[in-house]
Amino acid sequence: MKQRRGRGEGSVFQRQDGLWCGLITVGYTDTGRRRRRAVYGSTKAAVLEELTRVQHQALTGTLGDPSRLTVAEFLSQWLEAARPSLRPATQALYGQVIRLHVAPYIGGVRLTRLTSAHLQGLLAALEQAGIGAPTRQVTFRALHRALKQGVAWNLLARNPASSVIRPKVAQREMQPWTPQQARVFLDAAAADRLHALYAVLLGCGMRIGEALALSWSDWDPQRGTLTIRRQLTELAGHLHFAEPKTERGRRTVTLPGFAASALHQHRAQMQAEGHEVNRHLLIFVDTAGNPIRRSNLRRRSFASVLRRAGLRCRLHDLRHACASLHLRQGTSPVVVQQMLGHSRVSVTLDRYSHALPVLQEEAAAKLDALLVTPLSPVGARSQE
Repeated sequence: MKQRRGRGEGSVFQRQDGLWCGLITVGYTDTGRRRRRAVYGSTKAAVLEELTRVQHQALTGTLGDPSRLTVAEFLSQWLEAARPSLRPATQALYGQVIRLHVAPYIGGVRLTRLTSAHLQGLLAALEQAGIGAPTRQVTFRALHRALKQGVAWNLLARNPASSVIRPKVAQREMQPWTPQQARVFLDAAAADRLHALYAVLLGCGMRIGEALALSWSDWDPQRGTLTIRRQLTELAGHLHFAEPKTERGRRTVTLPGFAASALHQHRAQMQAEGHEVNRHLLIFVDTAGNPIRRSNLRRRSFASVLRRAGLRCRLHDLRHACASLHLRQGTSPVVVQQMLGHSRVSVTLDRYSHALPVLQEEAAAKLDALLVTPLSPVGARSQE
């Protein structure tokens, strides 16, 4: 029979997101209401251990008053508690902006006294210090998420970040490739050892991390498809395989003929090098048979291809080129969304709105031809 925890020992449960939570009474207010403390952990054992520590501190009078919790202390606790729900790269990024941009400005403010004015002042100070809009946006996003959890933990009555004017990041103006530029790029890449990688990036619109994480089992030569199951990321100098960026990121895409042909040639080349069978069974590896680092790819391969092609762009721009070319030739935005792995079709339309004017011009010309062309006698009678 399961034994219940004793009075004052707290309760432990697992939330829907997998995080374990423990609640314990640590005292009473002047009005007789219970003061409860919440602790969090990735395992039940970790939460039980923390509850025991908190209970001991409460009994010995060494437990800190939650009302005296500073912003820096709270963010440290939140970042640790949120570890299971954050991607490693996101956690590292949030930790960096908290350490460099939040703690020096408002880290000493008591959490219960934090206001929207504090946060707006922080963002203004960062802008004045020359911190770019993308970093300020990440800083705001981390604070908003953390303070929302503070409300859920009953440490705050409301989220002070909710009424803050969010930093705006200017949309990078994309210069979509013409079909001729795409052909020039593929011709320039033909002599490169990683020609097939560039063909897949341009032909399927994958993120570079997704392409570098592809294994031979993800390729179905009979159906002519590639299945994206993971992505290769780099954190603190170490390579890791991680889940796709979004829920729709796990997807299967159909290869255009030029990319399928390039993959067959690439496989023969890997067999000749003795790298078809490698530690992770990856399709794309470096000359030693190891996973490819993006920095090495840019410096040792991509830069040379661009010089031969006479083009200037980023690796990620191959994804943009793929989407733009599809939209310009009339591919449904829903199909492009599914191919790119966007969470919503609105994301696709907003990001590639530069391709829409061309579509609108074509649509207007078609409507003009339909309405201006005289109706045939049969068509005229059908309207009567």
